[in-house]
Amino acid sequence: MRVPGIICASRSLLPGPDGDRSLEQVVNVATLPGIVEASYAMPDMHGGYGFPIGGVAATDPAHGGVVSPGGVGFDISCGVRLLAADADRGDLMPVLGQVMNRLAAAIPRGAGRGGIWRLRGAGQLRHVLTGGARYAVGQGHGVERDLLRCEGGGAVADADPAQVSSRAIDRGLQQVGSLGSGNHFLEVQAVDEIYDGDAARAFGLRPEQICIMIHCGSRGLGHQICGDHVRAMEKVMARYGITVPDRQLACAPVGSPEGQGYLRAMAAAANYGRANRQVLANTARRVFAQTAGGDLNLVYDVSHNLAKIETHVVNGRPTELCVHRKGATPALPPGHPDLPPDLRATGQPVLIPGSMGTCSYVLAGVPGGGAFASACHGAGRVMSRHEALRRVNVSRLQRWLEARGIAVRGASARGLAEEAPDAYKDVTAVVTAAEGADLCRKVARLVPLGVVKGLAFPPGTATGRGCRPAPWQNRQRWSRNRCLPGRSPAGTEACRTRPTCASRRGPIPERSASLRPSARW
Repeated sequence: MRVPGIICASRSLLPGPDGDRSLEQVVNVATLPGIVEASYAMPDMHGGYGFPIGGVAATDPAHGGVVSPGGVGFDISCGVRLLAADADRGDLMPVLGQVMNRLAAAIPRGAGRGGIWRLRGAGQLRHVLTGGARYAVGQGHGVERDLLRCEGGGAVADADPAQVSSRAIDRGLQQVGSLGSGNHFLEVQAVDEIYDGDAARAFGLRPEQICIMIHCGSRGLGHQICGDHVRAMEKVMARYGITVPDRQLACAPVGSPEGQGYLRAMAAAANYGRANRQVLANTARRVFAQTAGGDLNLVYDVSHNLAKIETHVVNGRPTELCVHRKGATPALPPGHPDLPPDLRATGQPVLIPGSMGTCSYVLAGVPGGGAFASACHGAGRVMSRHEALRRVNVSRLQRWLEARGIAVRGASARGLAEEAPDAYKDVTAVVTAAEGADLCRKVARLVPLGVVKGLAFPPGTATGRGCRPAPWQNRQRWSRNRCLPGRSPAGTEACRTRPTCASRRGPIPERSASLRPSARW
């Protein structure tokens, strides 16, 4: 280890002796060439690819510092966007069901193609890769004020589409304006408690206010870029005399052609992710205006999977560093020049989604915040998706959500099980630990009213509502492969294996003993 490993967590949040590899990964990251200060992990840490999710590490390019795609992850620029309505909880409840139904119909989700913004071709996609949310707003997907509340003004500089492979271009072409799958979501929330009144007012939040939180990233394009550049770096590490304890930490010097190529491709994916959330937010704004009769203003948009060149004080001297944040949110302190003028007095908004059915938090950066001005990014998994499928009783979970008055749209039985609260840490404990480590401070707590989930399976499966395709799906393809849980229509087996059918959006669900009741569900 070149530097120590520092875990910003309470004992109860640490993985057990039979847990994941996250502690080992903190140690491995501490061996990277040029790393400075420490290998950090946030309280929501869990095992990831190379770096732990929740990992933060900075390298000094002037002293052999490297950049590693594993320190950003496959979902480049995955992040959170929060919008605040000019309506309160009492105003929304009479039309909540209608709002959720309209959002579910309007928001594309799932692992395959299908986005709101139908780009004209690869040429227009390259404009997205260089312009991000700025280009999206210029094309009518939002308002100018949105850019003032986006990290970096809505776009990352130095993006170079020439560093993005044709395969990545193809994967991203039809996914702009889509949630994806897994833990991605669009959630309707209400402000339940305010902790810092001045910061809340600056952010545009008040008690009982309706908000919409969106969590998604750069979809298949970002995944392809990560994979492409990991393979490229694996081939050249020996040339630079680099050895790592885990091949998933493939890396190259920041200033090398491979390092610069990755950073420029990563910036392009980051712009794609910001444009993606911009388009989704504008669609939610339109639906909200049509159903609830109100407007939505952007509170903030921030990424939690990114590597950035930043200046930090190291050994008493300002030093330019390559800061990797993977499942960690920037938490710039009050007065930082990169903050929007109207937020400079409060510090950077830090958006922390909870697990499905639990609260979320809005935090803010603090003076002298550690870990290169970073904080947590969510609740953090404690249970693998496979284990959640085995242990969670979906019917019991659905009853629990209904009893709490939370409307869920678009989730399959598998998706519900994988995202059950038991599969995650307690987000309140995570936030308390982050605040206790002087990484951030609490501003507000939000509670869920309804959620549109990213799909694990095509819509209609395991929902009790048949197999109708969503408006944004290929109806002809879906009609050839209809399937309900417990049925085995002709073509079902082929649908599990043939890449040209609906299985491209996820496997067909099985009714088996894999969904057993756990102690809670």
